[in-house]
Amino acid sequence: MPKVRYHNVDNVSTDKTIKEFRQWREERRRKKKDYSYVVPNTPPRLSYLLENKQESTITWIGHSTFFLQYEGMNIITDPIWARRLGFEKRLGQPGIPLSEVPPIDLILISHSHYDHLHIASIRKLYRAGTTLVVPVGLKRKMLRKGFHNCVEMEWWQEIKLGKIKLSFVPTQHWTRRTPWDTNTSHWGGYILEPADSGNQKTSPNLYFAGDSGYFPGFKEIGSRYKIDIALMPIGAYEPEWFMTSQHVNPEEAIQAFLDVGAESMIPMHYGTFRLADDTAREALDRMEIARIKHEISEDRIRTLGYGETLVVQPENRTSEE
Repeated sequence: MPKVRYHNVDNVSTDKTIKEFRQWREERRRKKKDYSYVVPNTPPRLSYLLENKQESTITWIGHSTFFLQYEGMNIITDPIWARRLGFEKRLGQPGIPLSEVPPIDLILISHSHYDHLHIASIRKLYRAGTTLVVPVGLKRKMLRKGFHNCVEMEWWQEIKLGKIKLSFVPTQHWTRRTPWDTNTSHWGGYILEPADSGNQKTSPNLYFAGDSGYFPGFKEIGSRYKIDIALMPIGAYEPEWFMTSQHVNPEEAIQAFLDVGAESMIPMHYGTFRLADDTAREALDRMEIARIKHEISEDRIRTLGYGETLVVQPENRTSEE
């Protein structure tokens, strides 16, 4: 049976030729980059996170990995605690050591690239009662790996898990883990909403944007959902002629934040691994220039250090602890 291949909205291609890869490699040799800036680590509030069952919290582990506490559930996004990614050494220490992460109820996978789906990390996090949510096409692989409580989702699908309404939304990207499985599973982001909020909102609506180039889907997501906080990628964009179809640059990340209509944004997908030629300092500086250009108030962009926890109150009142 031929394999199903998934596509982007409007069939936007992210394919690259060998010639383009060689051109990037030649450009990289000529560049001199300053990697002296390292994302700071904040001692994690482990005692609080272990005991907390009421408040919504967002703790950045690194890259696209967050530890979320939402509607009484402990959640991990795109887990990767690996010290290396291929030949690239991790640039910063994970915000919470893997052995000290509180028991996990839900793991969300945006797509199957190695920097977003690290099997060894999942094995350490997965326990009886943990639910693993993956894009359509990926469940069979995860079942073979022994993760039996696995749920597949398609774009725009909504499911209820505990007290959470979870929606899977499009991104513009691609995926591959071997030379033979290119785009045999999908890719996307997640919207988290309280399932039964009634007249009083108990938690903010969260948008985990996964990995994406800039595309019209951000506006459609904003038209379908009320989003309070967007976890938005800002890194791995250089050279832009090569990366533009699959990774937003910082200016596009700010525009995507405006497109989805979120109240606040937390940047991610920068500073942890050297996936492209940009640096963490460059990404943050360009994001700040774009924020000023769009006259976005400073408190709406919440830049976290590794291990730093944002406690989110109802109606999006936040405090950094």
